Amino acid sequence: MITEVLLWSSVAIIAMAGCYNATLFVLSRRRVRDDHGPRAERLYVFLLACLNEEKVLAESLARITSLPAADFIALVIDDASDDRTAEIARAADPDRVKLLRRHLPNARKGKGAALNAGIRHLRESGILDGRDPGEVIVCVVDADGRLDPHVVQAVDPYFDDPRTGATQIGVRMYNRQQGLLARLQDMEFVIYGDIFQSARRYFGSVGMGGNGQFMRLSALDTLCGADGSGPWSDSLTEDLDLGVRLIAGGWTNHHCTTAAVSQQAVLDVRRLVRQRSRWFQGHLQSARLVPLILREVPTKPAIDLLYHLSSPVLILLTSLLPLSFVIATGGVLLGSVEAGHPLVSPMWIIGPYVLSFTAAYAYGWVYFRRERGLGLVRAVLLSHVFVIYGYIWFAAGWWGLWRMLTGKRTWLKTART
Repeated sequence: MITEVLLWSSVAIIAMAGCYNATLFVLSRRRVRDDHGPRAERLYVFLLACLNEEKVLAESLARITSLPAADFIALVIDDASDDRTAEIARAADPDRVKLLRRHLPNARKGKGAALNAGIRHLRESGILDGRDPGEVIVCVVDADGRLDPHVVQAVDPYFDDPRTGATQIGVRMYNRQQGLLARLQDMEFVIYGDIFQSARRYFGSVGMGGNGQFMRLSALDTLCGADGSGPWSDSLTEDLDLGVRLIAGGWTNHHCTTAAVSQQAVLDVRRLVRQRSRWFQGHLQSARLVPLILREVPTKPAIDLLYHLSSPVLILLTSLLPLSFVIATGGVLLGSVEAGHPLVSPMWIIGPYVLSFTAAYAYGWVYFRRERGLGLVRAVLLSHVFVIYGYIWFAAGWWGLWRMLTGKRTWLKTART
């Protein structure tokens, strides 16, 4: 009886998620014109929060300083690194790259704290003197982030609308050729951006990611507390928090499909699960945003945001499906042995396949359009593996929940290679 309840509950959750995903897929195919000419009058400030990033920082700064844009700077926030991070920042173009060094015990308190320190430094150093905050665009780039050369030209038109608070660009893995795990992470971010984020533009619920998020400084100013705290929270997913709070503040978030930032995929399964557990725990922490959403966000985006914030619970419940299916299958096989003839119908194979892999065809087609050299057939086959790869969220989810329940909130950063 318990097995049947678990099985049908999981099936109902998957069916609901499938309907939601299908709706987003249809909406995501409705394209809008994204790319226009650059607006030289805006200042772009690229913030890089760095903790021991000597392996990847130089390449990222080289990409930023070579951008074909008229007015921009990069601020490297060295969060008490004990490697060559600061030295690499000093060696970059001094006209374009500035350095803020933070020291213990005030440093190493999370990415949000480092970014808040960066905003304060920009104001105190005089870099922003005489600038209209509405025409200053702040971009958060991870230390391993490699921006597309045309990123400013792609993003800038969104900020012609004074209601635009932020614009998120796509995310790719620049080492996606280094094995199946890296390829699947690249597919994961492409699918999330090209389907989910693109569709959420029509709901008004586009979220922010921790890499490649562009924000109007005047919008960030509205999120600063009266106590002088910065716009970023201390959540493990400070980017998710910021995106929701911008929407609650009346700003519009956009997703740009014509530019991307490439980052380094994790090449070890255990490190990947640990990374996703941190994200999952941060997602659980974001439940505190629910009252704000109910109070301040219009109905349509509020419904989507609430569904999005409920995804950790849905993931944990869905994780029971494989277990219940294995138990049910074992019971049928045992009954077949006792009955002396098979009790398994073709639906025991067809049903789970349709339930689990129907979306794989849509995922494969979307990824093929981004990665043409892969081939459509190969992309569809890979998307079947991608569905199984999604099971890492089950392990990550239970790990993140355990850490949440035991009061553990600190995490080691993901190591670069």
